[in-house]
Amino acid sequence: MSNQEKSTVSALSLEYFPPRDIAAQERLVRSAKRLAALNPAYVSVTFGAGGSTRTGTVDTVQMLGNLGADVAPHLSCIGATRDDLRLILDEYRARGIQRLVALRGDLPSGMGGDTGDLHHASELVRFVREQYGDAFHIEVAAYPEMHPQAESAAQDLQYFVQKVRAGADAAITQYFFNPDAYFDFVDRVQAKGVDIPITPGIMPITNYTQLARFSSMCGAEIPRWMRLRLQDFGDDKASIRAFGVEAITRLCARLLENGAPGLHFYTLNHADAVVRIAENLNLSA
Repeated sequence: MSNQEKSTVSALSLEYFPPRDIAAQERLVRSAKRLAALNPAYVSVTFGAGGSTRTGTVDTVQMLGNLGADVAPHLSCIGATRDDLRLILDEYRARGIQRLVALRGDLPSGMGGDTGDLHHASELVRFVREQYGDAFHIEVAAYPEMHPQAESAAQDLQYFVQKVRAGADAAITQYFFNPDAYFDFVDRVQAKGVDIPITPGIMPITNYTQLARFSSMCGAEIPRWMRLRLQDFGDDKASIRAFGVEAITRLCARLLENGAPGLHFYTLNHADAVVRIAENLNLSA
């Protein structure tokens, strides 16, 4: 797509994860400063399985807030008591946080059957609404290609509807490469009488081995044609990245042209691919 072709987007947002060491923290700061030029509506920060990155999440939220971002921490209920959740939410409210991404989450290995007081994202959304009213704008997850643990597409859709009816304001999808899966999901949701913004999650392609591993874990399908092209590049990282930018630019353009309310980029704490895609879409400042 030419830089001269302009796409419009009402909400561009970004996801980061807590860095594990000083070097990773410095890299995140550099990336966040570069991506701030895209004027994201907000940035989200992930929360490790069972709360394993709780301190790192809080520190990253504070750091990104200091850089001027509107930050939406991820909040997981698995492995947490109601008192645990209140402590976290009270701290966020005291820090002026007004957005959350409410998730069920996963248990880290070794925690056995200790799943906490709440077992579903809909219960977490309901808990936040009952305890804090409208203090937080709540985003939830959506799975256009079905959650990997769901028994059926119909069941997965019903779980999503339950989250919305519990009080969710908007949703972010798992990443995907087939736009028809997204449009079909939105149509099925609306047929259930649910009409909240569902923002497509976008994963830039920069490393095929990493992408294949992530996709296997989360159930995101890599189309055969795309997988074969990426395999052909072998260890040619520059070609993989160039192909990835072009392919994801086309995906984003189609999504926006057909009514997606925005784009949510899974940055993996790197800026280059997101910046290039935004420039192709003429979304950069």
